[in-house]
Amino acid sequence: MHAKRWLFLVHRWLGVVVCVFFAMWFVSGVVMMYVGYPKLTEAERLQHLPRLDASAPLLGPRQALDAAGIAGPLQELRLAAASGGRAVYLATPVREAQPGKRRPPPGSGAVVIDAATGAVLREVDRARALASAQAYAGAGVPLDYRGTIGEDAFTHSRGLDAHRPLHVVELADADATRLYVSGKTGEVVRDAPRTERLWNYAGAWIHWLYPLRGTGLDRYWTDIVNWLSIVGIAVTLTGTVVGVMRWRFGRTYKSGSHSPYQGFMMRWHHITGLLFALVTLTWIFSGLMSMNPWRVFDSGAPALRIEAMNGGALAIAAEDAAPATLLAATGGNVRELRWVRAAGQTLVLVSTGNGQPLVRGAADAQPYTFDADALRAAVARLLPDAVQRIDVPTAYDSHYYTREPHTMTGGTDKPLPVWRVVFADAHATWVHVDPRTGAVLGRSDSTRRLSRWLFAMLHSWDWLPLLDHRPLWDVVLIVLSLGGTLLSLTGVVIGWRRLGRKLRTVSLRKAPAPAQSAAPSRRPA
Repeated sequence: MHAKRWLFLVHRWLGVVVCVFFAMWFVSGVVMMYVGYPKLTEAERLQHLPRLDASAPLLGPRQALDAAGIAGPLQELRLAAASGGRAVYLATPVREAQPGKRRPPPGSGAVVIDAATGAVLREVDRARALASAQAYAGAGVPLDYRGTIGEDAFTHSRGLDAHRPLHVVELADADATRLYVSGKTGEVVRDAPRTERLWNYAGAWIHWLYPLRGTGLDRYWTDIVNWLSIVGIAVTLTGTVVGVMRWRFGRTYKSGSHSPYQGFMMRWHHITGLLFALVTLTWIFSGLMSMNPWRVFDSGAPALRIEAMNGGALAIAAEDAAPATLLAATGGNVRELRWVRAAGQTLVLVSTGNGQPLVRGAADAQPYTFDADALRAAVARLLPDAVQRIDVPTAYDSHYYTREPHTMTGGTDKPLPVWRVVFADAHATWVHVDPRTGAVLGRSDSTRRLSRWLFAMLHSWDWLPLLDHRPLWDVVLIVLSLGGTLLSLTGVVIGWRRLGRKLRTVSLRKAPAPAQSAAPSRRPA
């Protein structure tokens, strides 16, 4: 009986607080099905870049790098009208990772070089930020410069850290779009239309407890989310046990009901708890898994040997084709040229903003196609272990699939067909490689695939039979979310009513007793 009483008490009093978060997570989760946290997808970025002019007198890539004093190998080199509305090279020199630290991500430490003069563009001031925003918005769209920020409600993403501080520019377009311009490179790195911003306050911003970010609790944000999830799991489990114990399956109570509760709130909390306890537990648990709590999904697998696969880092030669030659060979509407090193070849990916980039040889600007045997030999160098097999999926499956751009895992390029390189290593590593460009698209191992099932599958229901038959996916998730919301809201009402009664009882106990009036003394006459 003592254990049973503690079971009731734990569920009752932890639920008073946690049910508020449950209700918030269910409602905001439905919003996130259709409006995600602001991001600038690669497709959006390219579509808003001005076209590169083949007739413009632009320096060749080696000339520009020499003028900027960059002699060493590169992580990345791009040419686009991406900073201040002018054509610039964005060069990221290779920087070795410090001991115990990861190598800086692409984009960190990029050097911006004027493609016409070779001058290094260092300071991103108000005028340059406005010029970048105008190029993104198009001519004639009024701009309103709002200054610089370190971080705000729509820029918590760690991927933006290399670009802070951010210039904020409001567009007077139909969507009242807010642009964030990199304080390091002058590129537009995020767009957030007004509708997206407003819905985010009821969606991702509140779902991820982002009100805590940028405050004194910022350093504890991860721990708060983790422990709230753990408490939520405890509340759900204890509630499920209590609900099953109180439900009479073979007979009824005197009221004729299988539930002992007569009040509306208690009865429906009991019923919805039995109906939706499993999905509530699943979503709270998978939400915890999305945080990779205490790095449980870090397998310790060695890094891929990208440079070994590619035959070294990217190096630009003086003989490489000039931009005018590349643009003339690929026609108009080119938005960006990107020099890459892949499988022993130096190539240029020509992006038009529509579909897959064109692949050209860096030296001759001619179309390039990888030899299958050479590419197999190159990908085999990614790990010291042997390649077990190479699959060539021509359709999406449970581990390689695409989602809508606004979703957490959406907005990235997932071309088909793709190579799935299966290694015979201790971590059961898979590497997805684009056979057209030679680019490594992603890497997974047994631990990461477990994370995919425990997070993406259980939380977002990324299950192809459902995703391929929308609106079935929408109906299932909305119905389950509504059930979870009803369960949570009834719990909130019950909890606060009980808490109110407890507080009133305590208040009455502490109140001083009314003073007794003295009876008048009677003296005999």
